[in-house]
Amino acid sequence: TGLKEFIEKTLENLDTHNIRDLSRKGKAIRKKIVSTPFSDLLKLSIISAYHELERRLEIKNPYVAVRSSATAEDLPGASFAGQQDTYLNIRGENELLKAVKQCFASLFTDRAISYREDKGFDHFKVSLSVGVQKMGRSDLGSAGVAFTIDPDTGFDKVVVINGSYGLGEYIVQGKVIPDEFTVFKPTRGIIEKKLGYKKIKLVRGKKGNKEVRVPEKDFHRFCLTDEQVQILTEYAMRIEKHYKQPMDIEWVLDGETKKIYIVQARPETVHSVSNKNVLREYVLKEKGKLLLTGTAIGSKIGAGKVRVLMSAKQIHKFQRGDVLVTDMTDPDWEPIMKIASAIITNKGGRTSHAAIVSRELGVPCVIGTGKATDVLKTGQSVTVDCSKGKGRVYEGILKYVIKHRDITKLPRTKTKVFVNIGEPEKAFSVARLPVDGVGLAREEFIITSHVGYHPLYLIKTGQQEKYVQALATGIGKIAAAFYPRPVIVRLSDFKTDEYANLKGGKEFEPKEDNPMIGWRGASRYYDESFAAAFELECKALKVVRERMGLKNVIVMVPFCRTPEEGKRVLEKMKEFGLDRKKGWKFYVMAEIPSNVILAKEFAKIFDGFSIGSNDLTQLILGIDRNSEKLIKLFDERNEAVKKAISELISTAHKYRRKVGICGQAPSDYPDFCKFLVKEGIDSISVNPDVAIKTILLVHKFERGFRK
Repeated sequence: TGLKEFIEKTLENLDTHNIRDLSRKGKAIRKKIVSTPFSDLLKLSIISAYHELERRLEIKNPYVAVRSSATAEDLPGASFAGQQDTYLNIRGENELLKAVKQCFASLFTDRAISYREDKGFDHFKVSLSVGVQKMGRSDLGSAGVAFTIDPDTGFDKVVVINGSYGLGEYIVQGKVIPDEFTVFKPTRGIIEKKLGYKKIKLVRGKKGNKEVRVPEKDFHRFCLTDEQVQILTEYAMRIEKHYKQPMDIEWVLDGETKKIYIVQARPETVHSVSNKNVLREYVLKEKGKLLLTGTAIGSKIGAGKVRVLMSAKQIHKFQRGDVLVTDMTDPDWEPIMKIASAIITNKGGRTSHAAIVSRELGVPCVIGTGKATDVLKTGQSVTVDCSKGKGRVYEGILKYVIKHRDITKLPRTKTKVFVNIGEPEKAFSVARLPVDGVGLAREEFIITSHVGYHPLYLIKTGQQEKYVQALATGIGKIAAAFYPRPVIVRLSDFKTDEYANLKGGKEFEPKEDNPMIGWRGASRYYDESFAAAFELECKALKVVRERMGLKNVIVMVPFCRTPEEGKRVLEKMKEFGLDRKKGWKFYVMAEIPSNVILAKEFAKIFDGFSIGSNDLTQLILGIDRNSEKLIKLFDERNEAVKKAISELISTAHKYRRKVGICGQAPSDYPDFCKFLVKEGIDSISVNPDVAIKTILLVHKFERGFRK
């Protein structure tokens, strides 16, 4: 047919950085492939197979899906394998033959050509077959994607499922934000469910596919039941086991048969080819004015000048290093996406085109901002930060650093090193650190960021389930990330002024002169005016353990003034379903002098202690730690504080109770860390950014004491 020679000649002297040249040549090749007739033998084979499908289905001219299946075995880490075209609701011989040709032509999209040229791969070494399947009725059901790995962090203990009503194309195009389900593989527990925004869907029409509105009753419903999510998870895990690598899987829920079908599976190539032993962390070193937020894709930071483009016809205006700002992307945008320093879109979810491509390219991307093209102006300098779990766009070019850490060379320590964590969004990334668990998981961040309302206000307005669900999801995500390592979850420790600042909180909170030593921690949980709110916390913890199957959670009671108070809190928890007989363990914060003085009595009630060095220091020394006048006197290394810590460790060990510390002091002051190791503390919990430094420090001191 002369096709190969035509393609070779067309691609001679191609400059992939010249977007117009690339676009013109790519278009010419695709047009030539589609216009070149099939051989009689191939044409007859395709038509015969279609008639065989007719006979099997007992349907005249059945609707089919025509899918590309590319192989690139000799191209290591070829991220774009599997990104060729698919054609849905194809019917009849002529339509089928045309769709098959278009699939072959999609080997030469601008993006595919550019990728192979840049990597030095032979265009004729990539093979492509076309699969023809009976068309599943997802227009009457739903469709989506399942990853057997978290696509943004590479965390491999979850299956992440996206789905929406109708054909899956609208998810990729970013026209709908799909529902998202995160399932923990070891227990099969659904640890997170996010309701998408899916008011429209693509369905089969008489003349091709058409857009229709989703019935209002379905807006606020998930497109899959929990049972269907579990079935899909099992399928995904079996496929991953078969291929022995993380997979990216397309699925369909047929609205007629109510069955789930797997229609395509390909290797996940972003994280599966990355070096698991080297941690790369992007850290913002400056603060700036926050302009926009959205969903973060990846965990990098990028900065540059904004280029607002509303159509792919404008891509010739784009310069290398610009920040692409647009409504949403499709394959026509790909030539400039790879030269962008960052990408920001108004629309789209985690499996939209912009998300998929930026993830593969390693370009930081914030999607679904809703208003990027209105807020940002061409020429404006911005920094795009995806390093903290949520996507943020700041004004100006802010300084950032990239830290590389080889975790294979780290020593093991007898003293356990834990991390403190509050943001569930960061858990999957932080869990890659070679730490022994979580020494302090704070509920306050989850309540502030994911609920925002006072729990008693939600009870009053009948929305208490919202509180339980948000808390369970946040705790569950952290517990799953570190499983089976222990995760110590501190019960809510807001002070009265902080509770009052939550929406609807003022009517439920007294005004106190000194909230720091006021109605907080344990004293709230058994108080009749707060017990109903505490019950919601206990319900959330029950969901984490019993429904999600995460038995690595240890509950910690903060600010417990007396052993009698400790007993009352434990009785209340038992009443609300958290019973030691069911395997629960309970720790107490040691942050009040009475916790040290009466350590023996507390050891008889609780399973372990965690020293809160900040509160313990201020209460032993009688210092308001927020006072600028007294800041120089506030020091955890004061002899009185060290003596108290030493006494607590000694008493706790006498009664076979574990003792840890959660605070910045061990990482800020090496001499304080040395003191803790010498005293035989069981664990030191620090912020993630200093975890590796602390491991090395602890190892150095342990080795010194052995000598």
